[in-house]
Amino acid sequence: MRLRAADSDDKGGSGRGALTVLWDLRKDVTVTQTLRSTVASTLAYLVALWLSSEPAPLTAPLTALLVVQVTLYSTLTTSVRRVNAVVAGVLIAIGFSALVGLSWWSLALIILASLLAGRLVRVDEFVPEVAISAMLVLGVTHAAAANTAWDRVLETLIGAVVGLLFNVFAPPVWVGAAGESIEGLARQMRRLMRAVGDELTTPTSVELAAARLREARRLDHGIADVDAALRQAEDSLRLNPRVKEGLLHRVVLRTGLDTLEICAVVLRVLTRTITDLAKERQDEGLFAPEVGTALEELLSQVADALVSFAVLVTTQASEAAEAAEERLAGDLSAAAATRDRVANLLLEGVQRHPRQWQLHGAMLSEIDRLLDELDIDHRSRRLLEELDKSTREQREKHPQLTAFAAWLRGVKRPRVKRPALRGRDRRDRS
Repeated sequence: MRLRAADSDDKGGSGRGALTVLWDLRKDVTVTQTLRSTVASTLAYLVALWLSSEPAPLTAPLTALLVVQVTLYSTLTTSVRRVNAVVAGVLIAIGFSALVGLSWWSLALIILASLLAGRLVRVDEFVPEVAISAMLVLGVTHAAAANTAWDRVLETLIGAVVGLLFNVFAPPVWVGAAGESIEGLARQMRRLMRAVGDELTTPTSVELAAARLREARRLDHGIADVDAALRQAEDSLRLNPRVKEGLLHRVVLRTGLDTLEICAVVLRVLTRTITDLAKERQDEGLFAPEVGTALEELLSQVADALVSFAVLVTTQASEAAEAAEERLAGDLSAAAATRDRVANLLLEGVQRHPRQWQLHGAMLSEIDRLLDELDIDHRSRRLLEELDKSTREQREKHPQLTAFAAWLRGVKRPRVKRPALRGRDRRDRS
């Protein structure tokens, strides 16, 4: 399916049925997160009704609603910070309730103390939660303050635990969504390159060339969206028991996005070169008919290679990855042959009409950069370098965890033997 998708014409009207659309909604982050938060909050409320003495323990579903995140990693970190925030606020409220009641000056003092305590316990974005918890507890009477305070702590713990367990059970993996975002970016770049190629065989106005340049600059917004989806996918791979090679998946997708980002920059420079050429040749075609046709074919082949590269990056099955690699190699081979033909045609044209020769050379250099970035050997070297770098950083950052993981795998740590001292050295040291 992925390889057939690489051949699609990027047009709408796929003709999918309603059941297919509904089935695809399960991959949507918003739909999945909404359902998960709703179910987790409801379960937390039911558990709190059973364990808490409060008639309406709404703190538990509120905590679960805020704790359940898109990924297991973010859920763990959020749970710890939120529980710390609520407990700190409750302890502050218990101390204040034993000394003063609720008045304007006591409210000001408890808010100030809670905000300062939130900074000290490092709850990050949950600093206001400390003050909120303290004010809610301080608002009750002295007689019921202690019971209400500890009930609030209990409800917070229930909500956090339910939210955590709900995300531990079959935690989502958003690698597929990130892969679709990467492929979508590549197809957007392909549409732009094909549009640019179609305009090389006809007289191109400066306004049209400038519009293509603005479209190339807008690719930065697509890169930002893909980066956000990729960061979410990276978080979903951390501490996820469903994933065996999380580091490999993260590095493959991240390096793939880096390559597409470089290609987007080169494409922007390419459209700027065409815009400059259009300013110099407003009353004639940018290139001779034969050269324009060859350039159109070359840009189309490079555009196809971009999508084939994205399919290779986002393909996880080994057999499909081999087919995607073969497809990319074929696209690059065809583009390289056309590039040589374009180079000869450009050289002949410059020799006959040397006007703006530097723009012709710049355009060919930019196409060469695209082919170099998409090269399979270049991709393999970059991937190995990033894997080694990530492994080394992880080993240096968590040496004990790395050693424990190696011990679980049965890898023994090599022992370095001290060299034996010679007889004369022993006598000298004695």
